[in-house]
Amino acid sequence: MSSSPRTPGSPHLPARERWLGWLFVAGQFALLGVLLTAVWDGVTALGLRVAGGLAVVAGLAIMVAASQRLGRELRTHPAPSASAVLRVDGPYRFVRHPIYAGLLLVALGLTAAAGSVVAVLAFAALLVWLTLKARFEERLLAERFPGYLEYARRTPRFVPRLPWREHRG
Repeated sequence: MSSSPRTPGSPHLPARERWLGWLFVAGQFALLGVLLTAVWDGVTALGLRVAGGLAVVAGLAIMVAASQRLGRELRTHPAPSASAVLRVDGPYRFVRHPIYAGLLLVALGLTAAAGSVVAVLAFAALLVWLTLKARFEERLLAERFPGYLEYARRTPRFVPRLPWREHRG
């Protein structure tokens, strides 16, 4: 099966980009699996487990809110669908990738709860992996939506700006 070249707004991706997108998805789930395994194997202080649990709940809430904002456009693969529109409101007004941000908060909570070197390494690998995935996705979004680069210039990738720092000149 051959793939046609992608033009802006086209849902068709070259085979290499489809494969790369799925590789990013598989990698993030594998790293989350490592974190979950580390949590079950680790024994940490109650305070770290409670703080980790709170971070997990907060991260899941962020992921749900961002997913609801995407609605039917929510996809596993990072490429936008044919009917996608650029979201810059709701959680997307604070960060460009709120689902990834929530996932990183979940992972940070799991890392705190696990309290192990393996968990810290898995978290660091997930952060790098999601940064690479976000850059891949951002390239596709910039090709698809003319206003994306301006949105990306003013909106952080994962961590929102502090409110008192936004108005500095």
